[in-house]
Amino acid sequence: MRNVLIIFILCFSSALSFSQELNCSIAVNAVQTGSENQQIFKTLEKQLKEFINNTKWTSKTFAVQEKIDCNMTIVISDYSGESFKGSIQVQSSRPVFGSSYSTPVYNFNDKNFTFRYLEFQNLIFNKTQFESNLVSILAFHVYMILGLDADSFKADSGLEYFKQAQAITNYSQQENYKGWKLEDGLQSRFALIDNILSPTFKEYRSVIYSYHREGLDIMGENTKGGKEKIVYSLRQFSAMNKRRPNSFLLRTFFDAKADEIEQIFSDGPQVNVTSLKETLQKVAPMHSTKWRNIKF
Repeated sequence: MRNVLIIFILCFSSALSFSQELNCSIAVNAVQTGSENQQIFKTLEKQLKEFINNTKWTSKTFAVQEKIDCNMTIVISDYSGESFKGSIQVQSSRPVFGSSYSTPVYNFNDKNFTFRYLEFQNLIFNKTQFESNLVSILAFHVYMILGLDADSFKADSGLEYFKQAQAITNYSQQENYKGWKLEDGLQSRFALIDNILSPTFKEYRSVIYSYHREGLDIMGENTKGGKEKIVYSLRQFSAMNKRRPNSFLLRTFFDAKADEIEQIFSDGPQVNVTSLKETLQKVAPMHSTKWRNIKF
């Protein structure tokens, strides 16, 4: 009996030690609607938080400390009955080894955010078929978060998640919602996942790995060596930019990383940043004021 009890305790403890993949905060802002019925938005916010954090998105087991921190800010600009329209800002981060610092990885402002929602309706994700545009959009961004996070720790390890994001894109095209098709523009969900998986932009995922794992993660022990590796990784964008200048992927990367890069190279120890500044001015000219502050 004692042995059975010990086994039960060990199994129960093991179950408590592991959880779903994400630690996601959700905020729904409906001020722009001017609606006095705020309860439906509170319900939506609560349901989305439970849906994102309680769904098992992968076949892998994540320890509690391995959960990915992310947040989604939803701004509802208009709604009528069950129809909602707005935008969703999605951000994620991951810890840097040997420090208390979390580095931003994914930052995407999705403006094609329209959906139908009935208060308290069940939110169910199906990997192979469309359930609702709300679920499809959320799931798409979840797999983008998972893919980039995986790539930042191990080269090319995010492919299975990107393929799932692509599968969601493909089956969601059958519905009449914007953001899933080629004709929806160069800053859509379609464009994002298409570019991620395209050989034209192969350096992007390489930079995600080398910047984080070979650069940031060693700065705690070797600050200069880490900074030099970050310089090397960012210079890889030159080849990509020559093929496709001012690409959407470059903008998404620097939307997440521009402030961090400025901070890294605005303090010692000193490394040669001449080539880095030249590269940054070419591949991300929209952040030129930040690049002028780079000195180390």
